This record gives sequence, structure tokens and C-alpha cells, in this order.
Amino acid sequence: MPKLNTRLPRLCRDRKLAISWHNGKRIYHGVWGTPDATKNYKRFIAALLESPTLPLRMDKDTDVLVSELATAFLDTHEGKLHTSHVRHFKQAIGYLVEVYGELAVNEFSPKKLKVVREQMRKGKTLCRRMINDYVGNIKRIFAWGVEEEIVQPNVAFALKAVKNFRQNEEGVFDHPEKEDVPLSVVSATLPFLAPVVAVMVQIQWMLGMRPNEVFRMRVGDIDRSRNDGLWYYVPGSYKTAEFVGKIVFPLGEPVQRLLAPYLIGKKPMDSVFSPRTAMKERATQAREDPCGERNVSSTD
Repeated sequence: MPKLNTRLPRLCRDRKLAISWHNGKRIYHGVWGTPDATKNYKRFIAALLESPTLPLRMDKDTDVLVSELATAFLDTHEGKLHTSHVRHFKQAIGYLVEVYGELAVNEFSPKKLKVVREQMRKGKTLCRRMINDYVGNIKRIFAWGVEEEIVQPNVAFALKAVKNFRQNEEGVFDHPEKEDVPLSVVSATLPFLAPVVAVMVQIQWMLGMRPNEVFRMRVGDIDRSRNDGLWYYVPGSYKTAEFVGKIVFPLGEPVQRLLAPYLIGKKPMDSVFSPRTAMKERATQAREDPCGERNVSSTD
């Protein structure tokens, strides 16, 4: 006759969370190493001894806290999302946990989300778009919780009812739209920059790039094989990749002329621009022009 398995579920660690496995399902008890996690585990074992057919979802629903859900989300997504998106999630989580970190996830509601949003508004440091973005991130965290069977589906669905702040709504503000830097300002600044930095500024201005897209430019990212007179820069990674897909910057003759000296003798994985190059150029310039007067080609 086979032995019956009477062993109770053990307390295990899953990243930062304390969990147990029961009937092939994962039970969340809280953040690993905290008194609450130990208390929740003991309560689960006591309930299991009293009733071996304890409904699994009852334990999950009562034990998982908002702070634990946020921790699990970050552990899962950090390294998969762009660093700027992770930063926005962390900032949104900061507001969420400050008010409702010790609340059970299935007790969270649209009214509670509006309380968190009001905390963001009261600070008067976040513009309307940023508040809407943070609120959207909180909704995404709870939607992920549904996918992982941590949150009841009706909770995430109800949060969708919380609408975004609209433009010109009382109590919120919008930053003015950013304007292009006038060419005259760019040209007047170039003589005071190291040559490599001056080239980077000109390329950024000509192509409308973000600074990061210039910094990360690698030799292999520039396609010079076509016979149409243009080069094509395809960034390996960039901020909006998950929304707009691959982007391509066509590089005309003025940009090619600026780039060419920085491509000579480099391998495909080498950076086009580097701090080492800037330091060498500054040292050379200091030796050749001790008075600090020099001419730099401009976009005029």
C-alpha cells in the first residue's frame, strides 16, 4: 500500500516574496523575512490543518498586500522594460504604497485609486500628463496581478473606470510645449564645445534626435551600403521602441561629412563617439590654442 503524503506545505522564497505550494498552486504570504509573512504562513497552516479542503483563493485574496503586489511586479519586469519606464513605475508605486501599501489587493477600489491620484495632485510637482501616466501604471500593475492570479479580475476591471484628468481641468497644470532651440543659439554655442561634442550637437539638431540616440550610436548601426547617396542610422535601442517599432534616420551629405572622421578604423560594435575622444581633442586643442580661441564648423 503506498504511503500517503501528509507533509505540510513548506515556506519558500520566490525573489522577495514568501510563498508555499499547495495542490500545485502558489500561495503568497508576504515579503520574505517579515513578521507578517511568518504570521500569514502560520495562519495558513492552521487553517489547512483544520480544513484540508481549504479553498486556495480565499488564502490568496486575504494575504497578498498592495506592497507585495508592487514588489512582485517590479521583480518580474525590471530588466524587461526601458529604464525610464521602470523609473516611472517606481515613482507611481511610491505614491500607491505610501497610502495603501498594507491594504489587501482585493480591497483596492476606484475610490482608493482616486485618493492616490489626489496625493499626486496635491504635491503640485507633477503635471497632468505625468499624473495620468502614473495612474495608468497602477492600473497596469493590477492587471498584471490578474494575469498572475494574485488579484481578482473585477478589481482590475473596476479601476478602468477612473478617467484621466483632462486638459484645463481645475487643480492640474500642463507644462508648455517644448520648442526647438533656434539655429542661432546652436551656432553661437558650438565654438565653446569640444569638437566631438560640437559634432554630436549638430547631428542631434539636424536629425531631431534625443541625446541618448546620439550617445549610443555605434558604427555597425550605420548602413553605408546603399547606392542612393544616403547612409541610414538604425538605433539598436531607444525609448519608444515598444510603441513605434524600428525607426530609421536617413543621413544626408552634411551629416555624413560630420560623421566620417569618427568612423575610421573602428569595428562595428565600437561607439562612434566616446568620452576618450573628447578628452584627446580637448588636450590637443589646449596645446595648439592655449588662448582658447578656435573655429568650429557650424550648420550655417
